Amino acid sequence: MNVYLAEFIGTGLMILLGNGVVANVVLKGTKGNGSGWMVITTAWALAVFVGVVIAGPFSGAHLNPAVTLGLAIGKGFDWNLVPFYILAQILGAMVGSFLVWIMYKDHFDATEDPGLKAAPFATAPAIRNTASNLVSEIIGTFVLIFVIFYFTDASMGTKEEVTPIGLGSMGAIPVTFLVWVIGLALGGTTGYAINPARDLGPRIVHALIPMKGKGSSDWGYAWIPILGPIIGASLAAVAFMALNIK
Repeated sequence: MNVYLAEFIGTGLMILLGNGVVANVVLKGTKGNGSGWMVITTAWALAVFVGVVIAGPFSGAHLNPAVTLGLAIGKGFDWNLVPFYILAQILGAMVGSFLVWIMYKDHFDATEDPGLKAAPFATAPAIRNTASNLVSEIIGTFVLIFVIFYFTDASMGTKEEVTPIGLGSMGAIPVTFLVWVIGLALGGTTGYAINPARDLGPRIVHALIPMKGKGSSDWGYAWIPILGPIIGASLAAVAFMALNIK
Protein backbone atom coordinates (compact mmCIF):
# COMPACT_ATOMS: atom_id res chain seq x y z
CA MET A 1 0.00 0.00 0.00
CA ASN A 2 1.23 3.49 -0.83
CA VAL A 3 2.40 5.28 2.32
CA TYR A 4 0.25 8.31 1.58
CA LEU A 5 -2.81 6.17 0.98
CA ALA A 6 -2.13 4.46 4.31
CA GLU A 7 -2.02 7.84 6.06
CA PHE A 8 -5.21 8.88 4.28
CA ILE A 9 -7.13 5.72 5.21
CA GLY A 10 -5.74 5.49 8.74
CA THR A 11 -6.53 9.12 9.50
CA GLY A 12 -9.96 8.83 7.91
CA LEU A 13 -10.92 5.85 10.04
CA MET A 14 -9.55 7.54 13.17
CA ILE A 15 -11.65 10.64 12.53
CA LEU A 16 -14.74 8.65 11.59
CA LEU A 17 -14.64 6.87 14.94
CA GLY A 18 -13.31 9.77 17.02
CA ASN A 19 -15.64 12.45 15.72
CA GLY A 20 -18.35 9.82 15.53
CA VAL A 21 -18.31 9.31 19.27
CA VAL A 22 -18.60 13.07 19.81
CA ALA A 23 -21.65 13.10 17.55
CA ASN A 24 -23.12 10.15 19.43
CA VAL A 25 -22.67 11.89 22.79
CA VAL A 26 -23.73 15.46 21.99
CA LEU A 27 -26.38 15.27 19.26
CA LYS A 28 -30.07 15.09 20.04
CA GLY A 29 -31.80 11.72 20.05
CA THR A 30 -28.80 9.43 19.64
CA LYS A 31 -28.47 6.23 21.66
CA GLY A 32 -25.39 7.64 23.35
CA ASN A 33 -26.67 11.15 24.04
CA GLY A 34 -25.30 12.57 27.27
CA SER A 35 -22.99 9.64 28.01
CA GLY A 36 -20.14 11.96 28.86
CA TRP A 37 -16.44 12.65 28.74
CA MET A 38 -15.28 9.17 29.69
CA VAL A 39 -17.06 7.74 26.65
CA ILE A 40 -15.54 10.37 24.37
CA THR A 41 -11.97 9.98 25.61
CA THR A 42 -12.15 6.18 25.60
CA ALA A 43 -13.53 5.97 22.08
CA TRP A 44 -11.03 8.54 20.81
CA ALA A 45 -8.19 6.45 22.22
CA LEU A 46 -9.60 3.35 20.53
CA ALA A 47 -10.04 5.32 17.30
CA VAL A 48 -6.32 6.03 17.37
CA PHE A 49 -5.72 2.31 17.95
CA VAL A 50 -7.67 1.48 14.78
CA GLY A 51 -5.82 4.06 12.71
CA VAL A 52 -2.40 2.91 13.91
CA VAL A 53 -3.15 -0.76 13.29
CA ILE A 54 -4.27 -0.05 9.73
CA ALA A 55 -1.56 2.39 8.69
CA GLY A 56 1.32 1.26 10.90
CA PRO A 57 2.81 -1.47 8.69
CA PHE A 58 2.85 0.80 5.65
CA SER A 59 3.45 4.42 6.64
CA GLY A 60 4.42 4.28 10.30
CA ALA A 61 0.93 5.54 11.22
CA HIS A 62 1.68 9.16 11.96
CA LEU A 63 -1.98 10.22 11.38
CA ASN A 64 -1.09 13.65 12.69
CA PRO A 65 1.04 16.49 11.24
CA ALA A 66 2.46 17.09 14.73
CA VAL A 67 3.78 13.52 14.80
CA THR A 68 5.23 13.85 11.31
CA LEU A 69 6.87 17.17 12.16
CA GLY A 70 8.18 15.93 15.49
CA LEU A 71 9.72 12.83 13.93
CA ALA A 72 11.29 14.89 11.17
CA ILE A 73 12.92 17.23 13.69
CA GLY A 74 13.84 14.72 16.37
CA LYS A 75 14.39 11.39 14.65
CA GLY A 76 15.36 12.06 11.08
CA PHE A 77 12.12 11.33 9.23
CA ASP A 78 12.61 12.36 5.60
CA TRP A 79 11.60 16.03 5.19
CA ASN A 80 10.70 15.37 1.54
CA LEU A 81 7.83 13.17 2.72
CA VAL A 82 6.47 15.64 5.28
CA PRO A 83 4.23 17.79 3.01
CA PHE A 84 2.59 14.77 1.39
CA TYR A 85 2.05 13.00 4.70
CA ILE A 86 0.35 16.11 6.05
CA LEU A 87 -1.80 16.53 2.93
CA ALA A 88 -2.90 12.88 3.14
CA GLN A 89 -3.75 13.32 6.82
CA ILE A 90 -5.85 16.44 6.20
CA LEU A 91 -7.72 14.84 3.30
CA GLY A 92 -8.35 11.69 5.33
CA ALA A 93 -9.68 13.78 8.21
CA MET A 94 -12.03 15.57 5.82
CA VAL A 95 -13.44 12.33 4.45
CA GLY A 96 -13.83 10.82 7.92
CA SER A 97 -15.71 13.85 9.22
CA PHE A 98 -17.91 13.98 6.13
CA LEU A 99 -18.94 10.38 6.78
CA VAL A 100 -19.81 11.29 10.37
CA TRP A 101 -22.15 13.97 9.04
CA ILE A 102 -23.76 11.53 6.57
CA MET A 103 -24.27 8.91 9.26
CA TYR A 104 -25.67 11.29 11.89
CA LYS A 105 -27.45 13.70 9.53
CA ASP A 106 -30.89 13.18 11.06
CA HIS A 107 -29.47 13.93 14.50
CA PHE A 108 -27.59 16.99 13.27
CA ASP A 109 -30.87 18.25 11.82
CA ALA A 110 -32.71 17.51 15.08
CA THR A 111 -30.14 19.37 17.20
CA GLU A 112 -30.87 23.08 17.62
CA ASP A 113 -27.68 24.33 19.29
CA PRO A 114 -25.12 25.37 16.62
CA GLY A 115 -22.29 24.73 19.09
CA LEU A 116 -23.34 21.13 19.51
CA LYS A 117 -23.62 20.77 15.74
CA ALA A 118 -20.04 21.99 15.40
CA ALA A 119 -18.60 19.86 18.20
CA PRO A 120 -18.33 16.62 16.17
CA PHE A 121 -16.20 18.48 13.62
CA ALA A 122 -13.75 20.75 15.42
CA THR A 123 -12.55 21.55 18.90
CA ALA A 124 -13.58 24.59 20.92
CA PRO A 125 -12.39 25.90 24.29
CA ALA A 126 -14.35 25.43 27.48
CA ILE A 127 -13.28 28.95 28.48
CA ARG A 128 -12.16 31.15 25.61
CA ASN A 129 -8.78 32.62 26.51
CA THR A 130 -6.30 32.80 23.66
CA ALA A 131 -3.14 32.48 25.72
CA SER A 132 -4.28 29.64 27.97
CA ASN A 133 -5.97 27.80 25.09
CA LEU A 134 -2.74 27.92 23.10
CA VAL A 135 -0.71 26.75 26.09
CA SER A 136 -3.14 23.86 26.61
CA GLU A 137 -2.61 22.63 23.06
CA ILE A 138 1.15 23.07 23.36
CA ILE A 139 1.33 21.07 26.58
CA GLY A 140 -0.97 18.29 25.40
CA THR A 141 0.92 17.87 22.14
CA PHE A 142 4.29 18.04 23.89
CA VAL A 143 3.28 15.08 26.06
CA LEU A 144 1.99 13.18 23.03
CA ILE A 145 5.09 13.64 20.89
CA PHE A 146 7.69 13.36 23.65
CA VAL A 147 6.30 10.01 24.79
CA ILE A 148 5.87 8.78 21.21
CA PHE A 149 9.61 9.24 20.71
CA TYR A 150 10.12 6.44 23.21
CA PHE A 151 7.65 4.18 21.38
CA THR A 152 9.49 4.44 18.07
CA ASP A 153 12.50 2.54 16.84
CA ALA A 154 14.96 4.11 14.45
CA SER A 155 15.44 0.75 12.73
CA MET A 156 11.75 0.29 12.00
CA GLY A 157 10.93 0.68 8.32
CA THR A 158 8.11 -0.09 5.93
CA LYS A 159 7.69 -2.46 3.05
CA GLU A 160 8.75 0.29 0.67
CA GLU A 161 11.73 1.33 2.80
CA VAL A 162 10.85 5.02 2.55
CA THR A 163 9.85 5.75 6.13
CA PRO A 164 12.72 4.89 8.48
CA ILE A 165 10.77 6.02 11.54
CA GLY A 166 7.31 4.73 12.39
CA LEU A 167 5.05 3.48 15.12
CA GLY A 168 4.02 0.26 13.45
CA SER A 169 1.16 -1.95 14.58
CA MET A 170 2.95 -2.87 17.81
CA GLY A 171 2.79 0.78 18.80
CA ALA A 172 -0.99 0.80 18.73
CA ILE A 173 -1.61 -0.24 22.33
CA PRO A 174 0.79 2.17 24.07
CA VAL A 175 -0.33 5.04 21.86
CA THR A 176 -3.93 4.20 22.72
CA PHE A 177 -3.23 4.55 26.44
CA LEU A 178 -1.22 7.71 25.84
CA VAL A 179 -4.05 9.43 23.94
CA TRP A 180 -6.54 8.22 26.55
CA VAL A 181 -4.65 9.71 29.49
CA ILE A 182 -4.05 12.98 27.64
CA GLY A 183 -7.78 13.27 27.01
CA LEU A 184 -8.69 12.46 30.60
CA ALA A 185 -6.02 14.61 32.23
CA LEU A 186 -5.43 17.49 29.81
CA GLY A 187 -8.42 17.56 27.48
CA GLY A 188 -10.89 19.53 29.56
CA THR A 189 -9.73 22.97 28.48
CA THR A 190 -9.77 22.85 24.67
CA GLY A 191 -10.95 19.36 23.77
CA TYR A 192 -7.33 18.27 23.12
CA ALA A 193 -7.01 18.60 19.35
CA ILE A 194 -3.25 17.80 19.62
CA ASN A 195 -3.47 17.20 15.87
CA PRO A 196 -3.77 19.99 13.28
CA ALA A 197 -5.32 17.68 10.67
CA ARG A 198 -7.90 16.39 13.14
CA ASP A 199 -9.16 19.95 13.63
CA LEU A 200 -8.53 21.67 10.29
CA GLY A 201 -9.89 18.98 7.96
CA PRO A 202 -13.24 18.56 9.73
CA ARG A 203 -13.55 22.33 10.25
CA ILE A 204 -13.27 22.80 6.48
CA VAL A 205 -15.98 20.17 5.98
CA HIS A 206 -18.21 21.92 8.53
CA ALA A 207 -17.81 25.16 6.59
CA LEU A 208 -18.66 23.52 3.25
CA ILE A 209 -21.55 21.17 3.96
CA PRO A 210 -25.16 22.38 3.69
CA MET A 211 -26.04 21.65 7.32
CA LYS A 212 -29.32 23.02 8.60
CA GLY A 213 -28.72 25.78 11.18
CA LYS A 214 -25.01 25.01 11.50
CA GLY A 215 -23.78 28.42 12.62
CA SER A 216 -20.16 29.57 12.57
CA SER A 217 -17.15 27.35 11.88
CA ASP A 218 -15.23 29.60 14.33
CA TRP A 219 -12.25 30.35 12.11
CA GLY A 220 -11.09 32.94 14.63
CA TYR A 221 -10.15 30.08 16.95
CA ALA A 222 -8.95 27.65 14.28
CA TRP A 223 -5.30 28.75 14.35
CA ILE A 224 -4.88 27.60 17.98
CA PRO A 225 -5.33 23.84 17.34
CA ILE A 226 -2.95 24.23 14.39
CA LEU A 227 -0.17 26.36 15.84
CA GLY A 228 -0.34 24.89 19.36
CA PRO A 229 0.41 21.32 18.24
CA ILE A 230 3.17 22.53 15.90
CA ILE A 231 4.87 24.36 18.77
CA GLY A 232 4.33 21.45 21.16
CA ALA A 233 5.76 18.94 18.70
CA SER A 234 8.78 21.12 18.00
CA LEU A 235 9.50 21.59 21.70
CA ALA A 236 9.13 17.85 22.31
CA ALA A 237 11.63 17.11 19.53
CA VAL A 238 14.14 19.60 20.93
CA ALA A 239 13.72 18.20 24.45
CA PHE A 240 14.19 14.64 23.18
CA MET A 241 17.35 15.54 21.29
CA ALA A 242 18.74 17.42 24.30
CA LEU A 243 18.22 14.39 26.53
CA ASN A 244 19.82 12.04 24.02
CA ILE A 245 22.99 13.94 23.11
CA LYS A 246 25.87 11.49 23.03
